[in-house]
Amino acid sequence: MIRKVPVSMLMTTPVITLHKEDSLEKADMLFKKHHIRHIPIVEGNRVIGMLSYTDLQRLSFCDYNLAGNNEIDAMVYNMSINQVMKENIVTISAASSVKEAAEIFSREEFHALPVIKYNKLIGIITTTDLIKLLLNQF
Repeated sequence: MIRKVPVSMLMTTPVITLHKEDSLEKADMLFKKHHIRHIPIVEGNRVIGMLSYTDLQRLSFCDYNLAGNNEIDAMVYNMSINQVMKENIVTISAASSVKEAAEIFSREEFHALPVIKYNKLIGIITTTDLIKLLLNQF
């Protein structure tokens, strides 16, 4: 049964992370380079926040060019990750089931959960990961 599958079997590793001192320009580059939408913000191995590509887009008045690329406004780069990141992040244990992850996603308004083992970040699971698992059942 897929609902008993542990999060650790589905999570993405290694996790691309940032520190609160890093620039939003670096964040933008990582989102594009790795084709990801969520980056945990860490101090050591402890998650202190989450930054999403949508957070960056909301900050700027993105210019949509003819090639179809969204470019983050230069003015946004004057802000810090610390000012933009979401704090008080919900995390999930590596031993938790995908059913538990789905329950969290269904009642919250976010699409990524840092996966924790012994209070250390070891992976990330997203709603896309759960959809792919579901599709593999057909």
